[in-house]
Parts: sequence; structure tokens; C-alpha cells
Amino acid sequence: MKTATLDVGGMLSMLDYQGVEKQLGRIAGVRRATASIASNSATVEYDETVTSLAALKDKINECGFHCTGEIVPKHVCEPHAGHAQGIHAGRGAAMKPAESKPGAPAVQVAHAHHVHTAHAPAGAPTAVAPAMPMSHDMAHEMGHGAGMDMGDMVRDMRNRFWISLVFTIPIFVLQPMGMDFIRVKPPFGLDLNFVLFLLASAAILYPVWPFVVAAVRALRNGILNMAVLVILSVGTGYLFSVGATFFFKGEQFYEAAAILLVFILLGHWLEMRARAGASEAIRALMDLAPPTAMVLRDGREVEVPTAEVLAGDTVVIRPGNKIPVDGTIVDGTSQVDESMLTGESMPVGKKPGDTVIGATINKSGTFRYTATKVGADTALAQIVKLVQEAQNSKAPAQLLADRASQWLVLAAAVVGVLTFVAWFWWLGQPLLFAMTLMITVFVIACPDALGLATPMAVMVGTGLGAMNGILFKNAGALEDATKLDVVVMDKTGTLTLGQPQVVDVVTGKGQTQERVLTTAAAVEQGSDHPLAQAIVRRTEGLVIPVQKGFENIEGMGARAEIDGEPVFLGNRRLMDAQKLDLSELSPDAQRLQGAGRTVVHVARAGKVIGLIAIADAPRPNAAAAVAKLRERGVQVAMLTGDNAGTAQRIAQELGVEIVLADVLPGQKAAKIKELQGQGKKVGMVGDGVNDAPALTQADVGFAIGAGTDVAIDSADVVLMKSDPYDVVGAIELSRATLRKMHQNLWWAVGYNVIAFPLAAGVLYPFTLSPEIAALAMSGSSAIVAINALMLKRTKLAGITRRSTLQPTLRPAHAAS
Repeated sequence: MKTATLDVGGMLSMLDYQGVEKQLGRIAGVRRATASIASNSATVEYDETVTSLAALKDKINECGFHCTGEIVPKHVCEPHAGHAQGIHAGRGAAMKPAESKPGAPAVQVAHAHHVHTAHAPAGAPTAVAPAMPMSHDMAHEMGHGAGMDMGDMVRDMRNRFWISLVFTIPIFVLQPMGMDFIRVKPPFGLDLNFVLFLLASAAILYPVWPFVVAAVRALRNGILNMAVLVILSVGTGYLFSVGATFFFKGEQFYEAAAILLVFILLGHWLEMRARAGASEAIRALMDLAPPTAMVLRDGREVEVPTAEVLAGDTVVIRPGNKIPVDGTIVDGTSQVDESMLTGESMPVGKKPGDTVIGATINKSGTFRYTATKVGADTALAQIVKLVQEAQNSKAPAQLLADRASQWLVLAAAVVGVLTFVAWFWWLGQPLLFAMTLMITVFVIACPDALGLATPMAVMVGTGLGAMNGILFKNAGALEDATKLDVVVMDKTGTLTLGQPQVVDVVTGKGQTQERVLTTAAAVEQGSDHPLAQAIVRRTEGLVIPVQKGFENIEGMGARAEIDGEPVFLGNRRLMDAQKLDLSELSPDAQRLQGAGRTVVHVARAGKVIGLIAIADAPRPNAAAAVAKLRERGVQVAMLTGDNAGTAQRIAQELGVEIVLADVLPGQKAAKIKELQGQGKKVGMVGDGVNDAPALTQADVGFAIGAGTDVAIDSADVVLMKSDPYDVVGAIELSRATLRKMHQNLWWAVGYNVIAFPLAAGVLYPFTLSPEIAALAMSGSSAIVAINALMLKRTKLAGITRRSTLQPTLRPAHAAS
């Protein structure tokens, strides 16, 4: 099975995505299809042996929407041959070519700035697919125009609003809805109704066209959406007025229909602007990789498009360059800013053998590295894929809202007709009054607010998480993380660094820490023993004296000579064997050993000058993460294979309240199951590989992993910074997102519960006009969208607000 996220342009109404899902789900080989108007895309899981991206793209176009291909970062594109045509692709993301089957024509490879045509398979026709599908008239794009992205559609809706407003103003002056003191007569003695017909036609026919296309398309796909209600309301008023002008005597509604459309267009313009803002995070991720890379080809440096960098290429990076693809440094050192992918502001030191991640920024030195992961395998591409799938996934609450939205449109149509029948035939009110109330009912029912409530919050929440190195794989995990009672953390590699570190240095009388450490490091230079490497790492940046005469003393330590003075480095038995006095430091040695530390004794010139304590050190934020989780009412458990005594000491140091010690790797999942058997919702935090069974068993699995390891199948959430405090950020973000979901759902439900009776005239003589109904309908959707966007401004523990990250997310070109 393969998963792809496809661009779906032209979705105007919240229920349009249901039509896309419905039609994609009918294709043989498609296992799952989820679409979202918030992201203007559809994520499809399909069997590539049965169907292809080309077939999925064609189906979307048949539905009346336009699809330019798979949405991937700019640098993800298969190397190609053939002629390139310079044509703007419309979206900030590149569009990957649809997969070809034998006999299929050549297909597009759309970059951010160019569309390239790939060679067709052998024996295939040589015709090249056009830049936009020309065979689907309905996809001539919602009345917006071919190839428009969301920003273009927002501007187009704005222009339609202004056109409608310009022609509606004179309509209102000629027919001021009862305000006769501002009424003027038509010029040149023209017939009033004919003038109103001309002005209303200009104010309605062009501006309303996207809703006409959307309504026809929805009906063809078996969906009732908001556009259907708009056409029922505006169309009823306009067509009845045309009839009253030319075919029969009656009252006309030109001014009501035109003013109604002005308010609908205004509200929809504002809603679309809010929706465009919600996709800011994914667009920023798309644009992170540089467009070009400097590689060594035939012994010389050549600048090539990032999409053409191959695994095994040697890439040259200079200060200020963006790193194009993932790889391993072969020579040179530098400091690399990885904040755009991990959210960590401090640059990371890099040296030969270290891994670098594509889209990060080289801050200082020059180095060369071997490309190991390119195209869709890079960390950036994997992150984008995870975020796309999460944003298009559905939280449990959304499934009910989707069904309710569909029924709401049907209910509006039925209640509108019944309102007209009741007021005109039963209660004997004038035709104008009854028709006005019917139109008001059509307009005020707003399925968009109900349908947008959850996906807008999910999109903002997952995007904000991605900007902070917290990747949710689906909306279900976002919701489940709010219900956790216990978070179980694996000790090694999660709460601790997973490698020996110098955690304490005790000096003898008249000695300094620097002298103790440099003396020990001089003896350990070149050793591959973990304890020796821990000491050497601690002395980075210090001047290490030269030693000679190194001698290994089996089972006790080592001996060497520095500046003519004998130096002994090792355990207590070595000190005793050399008859070195430890009385001054003996209490400290016992204390450190009692705390589970490995104690290295350092003696020089016949005197013990200090002690170096080495242990698997806690991660810097481990204790703070535990404290914050407990403050939030979440219990913390530590899972370890260490004995109970050692585990208890570490747990006490970190503030962990539940200790699960002496646990073998195969028993971890069983321990999670035991906690779940006590009625607790359990989250598991591990490295995503050794802890895979436990991560799968947990209600929510959090994978601690480096930035290049983002596709861990067993986890629900990936924490890219390997920082346990990100568990706090993930839970805080989940709770805040769920609050926004609930706020939006309550608003949408409450709005419709109140709106229907008011529109139907239940509180007569107090009634709503269609114009107020249009403002309320569009406003309710805009409120839901804006409320979701306010999540970016919320202060959350472990989450940096979007505004502080903005400068690092601007696309930058690689320096040559």
C-alpha cells in the first residue's frame, strides 16, 4: 500500500471534500481517502499494483475539481530528461508526477517554478500532458480560473465582492428597501424594473458563478453543500424578479438578492482568508529546502537543482548555505542551525562522521558531506508527509459533524419550503413576506461552521507542533493525548542520554577541576573505552598535556607520565595497590558510589588529586518534564532494566513517582497492558525501535528520535528533538487544540439551533432579513476559522508561538 497527498483546488464549500472522498473511495485499489478543505488536499492510501496517481488525479478532475498532482516539497522530484517549459505551477509546493503505467503518455513533473515533461515508457505515445487538464469544463475552476492556488482564490473572491458591491449600491439607491427618503428615479425616464434588471444581472451573474459551479458539481457528486443553499436563496430572488419584470406581474427582489450576495461574498472572502492562514505551517515546511546544491562532479564543483542530487554525491557546503539533502560529513567542521526542523534554537556542532539534515543552515565552517537520503527519503519530505496526513485525518468528533453537516443542508431546504407554505398559504401573509422568510432560512443554515470546527483546529495544531519538532501522525492521537493518566518513559535514551557522561568532579585540597580533568584526559587520549570517551568529551576546549609511557593495568586502570610526574587513573583497587592515601576523599567516593556512579580516581605525583564520577546522565530537561507533567495531573512512570536500587535513585533524582525496574525488553508491552488493566490511559515514550511493542500497546506512543528518524511506524507522535520536555508540549498542544474543537463545535451547533427558528419567523413580528442572515451565516464560519487561528497566539508550555519562529522559516537560496 502507498500513501500520497494530492492537491485539490477549487473546494469552495466545507462539504465539497465529502464529494472528493466519496468519488475517490469508489476507485478499485483505494483503501482510504480523506480530504480537507482546510488544506485543499486529499490523502489517499491505495494499492499501486491496482491503481495509480494518474487515475486518482483524473477522478478528482472528473469530480469538477482541479488536481495538479502530488504535493511534495520543492526538492522532491525524480531526475528527469526532456525539454523544460517555464510555467508557473501556482502553488508553493512542487507537484510530483503521476505514476505511469505501460502505454501511458508522458506526465508532468511540476516544480515550484517549472513543469518538466518526463520521457514516456518505451512504446508509449509521445504526446505530452497539458499543463492543466483541458477536457474537464467543470474544472475551469469554480469560476475562479485555471491553476489558482488558495491565495489567488482569495483575491478572486475579493474582486467578485467589490464588483457585486459596486453594482448593488445604485440598486439600493433606486430601491432602498423602504427608506424612501434616499430613493432616486432612474435617469432618462427609463423603466425602473428594467434598470434594476440590468444592474442586478451585473451584480449577481458574474460574482455568483463560483457558487453555481460548486452547487452543480456537488449535486453531480451526490452532495448537498452550502453553495446549494446560496443558489436556492440568491437564485430564487433573482429568477422570480426576472419573471416579474418580463413575464408576469409581481413584486421583484432585485435589491434583496443583490445585497444578500454582497454579504455572502464578504463573509466567504473573510473565511477563505482565515483558511489560507491555517496552512501557513505546511507551506513554510514546503519551502525550506534550497533550490540548488553544489556537488562534486568529475573533480569539480557544479551547481545542480536539489532535485537532481543523487545518493552518494559529495556536496560542498559553505558558511550561510542551506544544506540541500541529508548526509554524513566526510571532512570539515561547523555549527549547523537545525531550528527550522527541530525547533531547537541553539546551533549543533558537526564534525566528520556526523549526520546533517536537509533544509538546515550552516552557520560557520566549510565542510563536505556524502548525500545519503535524497528526494522523498529526506527528513524534510518525511516530515511534510506526516504533517499532511495528520492534517487530512479526521478526529472522532469530526465524523459526527460531517454527517450532521450533510443533513443540515437538507433540513434547511425542507424547512425553507415549509416556512413559505406556512406563512403564505396557512397564515395568509403576502408573497413578498413569505418568500423573504424562505430565502432567510436557505441562507442562515451554515454547514460550513460545523464542518470547519474540527479540521481547522487540527490543521493549526498539527502545524504548530511541526514548527516545534512535534509531529502528530493523525488527529486521533491529537485527541487521545488529552486523556492520558500515566506517561511511561523508558530510562535509557529517553530520560537519560544513553551514554556515559561526567556528572561530577571532586577535587582534593589545593586542586582545580580543570587540572583533574585534563590530567585524566591526557591518560585516556586515544582510548575507545566508553568511560575514557566520557572524560575526553568533558575536556573539549581545554588544553590537554602530553603524556608518555602509557601502560594499561588490567582490571584496575592505567598509568602514564606527564611532565615527569607519574599519573595513575583507575578504581579504588589501583589506589590501594599503589598505597595512595584516600582518607581526604574517601567519604566523597563512598557517596558517589552509593548514588550509582562509576568513580574514577586520579592520582598525580604520589597524591590523589580528585575523583571523576561518571554515569548515564539525565537529559537536561528530564526533571522539568516530569515536574510539569505531574503539575498537569499526569503520573510519570520510569521503565528500565536496571535493578530496583539503581532505578529508585534515578527516579528520586528526577521526581518520578512510579518505578518499573528489572524489566526485560520483551516485558515492556506487558507492563503497559498492566497499567491499562487498572483503567488508566497510558502514553509510552521510547526510542521507537527497541520499544516498538510498548509504543504500539500504549494509547498514545511518543517516539524520541533524531531528526532523520521520523518515519517510526510504531508511534503516534514523533518528538524530533529527543527532548522529554516535548511530551509536555505535545500534551499541552493537544489539550489546547481539543479546547478549540469543542469551542468551535458548541458555537456551530448553538448557532444553528438559534438561527433556524429566528429565520423561520418563530418570534414574529421580530424577523431576520436575508442580508442579516447572510452576514450571520458567513460570519459563523469566519468565527470558527479565526478561533482556530487564535491557537497560534496561545501560550503553551513547551510550545514556541509561531511569531517567534517566523524569521527562520523564510525560504532561502543556497549560496553558490
